[in-house]
Amino acid sequence: VQLVESGGGLVQAGGSLRLSCAASGRTFSSKVMGWFRQAPGKEREFVAAIRWSGATTAYADSVKGRFTISRDNAQNTVYLQVNSLKPEDTAVYYCAAGTIITRQEERYDYWGQGTQVTVSS
Repeated sequence: VQLVESGGGLVQAGGSLRLSCAASGRTFSSKVMGWFRQAPGKEREFVAAIRWSGATTAYADSVKGRFTISRDNAQNTVYLQVNSLKPEDTAVYYCAAGTIITRQEERYDYWGQGTQVTVSS
């Protein structure tokens, strides 16, 4: 499974972005897609996850109400709509593919290269 993120950039506090993750290869082997982020000097942390089938989603408490994860099965693409951005949201955002919804990054089998999101105050 290959994952390619896009959509990051520089945005002012309060702004929005839509991150995309295009999946290719043996995508049928991955039932769940997740987003994680890693800020400078910090460990990578869970952001959100979604099943390819059904409507099950999960979010980190820090992004609930501001971020929305969605999928387009026909395009094999997962999105992360990020609204009301704060400077503390600045990080490299990674998408990952796995088989169960979990916040544990070690349970995800495939990772993209990441896309940088920078929020200025």
